[in-house]
Amino acid sequence: MAERTAEILCIGTEILMGDIVNTNAAYIAKELAVLGICVYHQSVVGDNPDRLRESLDLAFSRADIVITTGGLGPTYDDLSKETIAAWFGRKLTLHQPSLDQIQRYFEKSGRTMTPNNRKQAMMPEGAIIFDNPNGTAPGCAIQQDGKTAIMLPGPPREMKPMFDNWVVPLLMKEQKQTLLSHNLHFYGIGESSLEDLLRDMMEKGCNPTIAPYAKTGEVMLRVTARADTAADAEALMAPALAAIKEKAGAYLYGVDVGDLQTAAVRALAEKGLEAAVAESCTGGYLAKRLTEVSGSSAVFQCGVVTYSNQMKAKLLGVPEELLQQYGAVSAQVAEAMAAGVRRLSGAPIGVAVTGNAGPAASEGKPVGEVWLAIDSDWYRETVPLQFFRHDQDAREYIRYLAASRGLHLIWKAACCCPSPQEGERHA
Repeated sequence: MAERTAEILCIGTEILMGDIVNTNAAYIAKELAVLGICVYHQSVVGDNPDRLRESLDLAFSRADIVITTGGLGPTYDDLSKETIAAWFGRKLTLHQPSLDQIQRYFEKSGRTMTPNNRKQAMMPEGAIIFDNPNGTAPGCAIQQDGKTAIMLPGPPREMKPMFDNWVVPLLMKEQKQTLLSHNLHFYGIGESSLEDLLRDMMEKGCNPTIAPYAKTGEVMLRVTARADTAADAEALMAPALAAIKEKAGAYLYGVDVGDLQTAAVRALAEKGLEAAVAESCTGGYLAKRLTEVSGSSAVFQCGVVTYSNQMKAKLLGVPEELLQQYGAVSAQVAEAMAAGVRRLSGAPIGVAVTGNAGPAASEGKPVGEVWLAIDSDWYRETVPLQFFRHDQDAREYIRYLAASRGLHLIWKAACCCPSPQEGERHA
């Protein structure tokens, strides 16, 4: 069977201007990959019919399926349906079921429907109509001469359920193969070093393929296989996954886990553990990232931001002599902070971060010097970090990477803790 290709075309001047972040393309691309439909190009075009026609010409010259988002609203500049229908040589006609649903939507929300909303019920002749219970813009699809145009609304809360409920079944009717991926997350190794370890596998891999993606402070590998079924794809990937873990498993913190904070929260939950954090230079960034994860309330006791030396001593019990002798940015103070927040919270794991994120040297410590410490009955470690960036974004960069190291320490401590079945369960 010939490979099916799709192109994603997001419509909206507000996207081009940077007023909103285009999350739709990422969502659609991931879902198409699961269906085994390849995406080689993504584009953004403003609310201009001439440029939209040019974009359609280009997209259909290299793809079988073009999926658009945006431009289905009631205002004069919402011209996606009109332009795409004209590209296929089709007229717009009133679709009464869509008009009825739009009217019901306004009635439910207690608002008055204005005449221009009728425009949203005008659909290309012969189109497949997608209803929209989450908004006023129905979607639709046109299939003609081996080409498929799929039109979806722009707001993600409307686009995503429409894609799942209507577009996936439509595309699955003709799709016979599945493209399946696993994402492997690594910390403590750079992209070039990881590639060097796995170069032969990456160069020779065809099915499955192995692709590296550098992220801030970490690396992700995506292993992808194409097969008739998901089970067959899994079987193709299994040897590659095993080989990667054998060669680089020391740096692997999770498969399909998403990010460091999710991995840390899951590891704590699996062992029945709780953690507490004390922060200085990160200003709550470590606690913020932990609490971004659903379920973190079961494993995260508290976060204490002790920015001043006075609060380090008063809240965490850091001895004044340590602060005077070594300074706030030191191994000794980081260790005392970790022990202090553990004592304060009663959590079995205490983590601390203290450092100088800039913009100037402080207490004789250079910008970018950071110390982290983790305190528990079974695992203690003190970690020095030195970041040499001094540009205008250095402060945020240092804070983010310091928080990442703290998350990795939590994950590491949870993983090396005796399991609840083997020893005392921590609560």
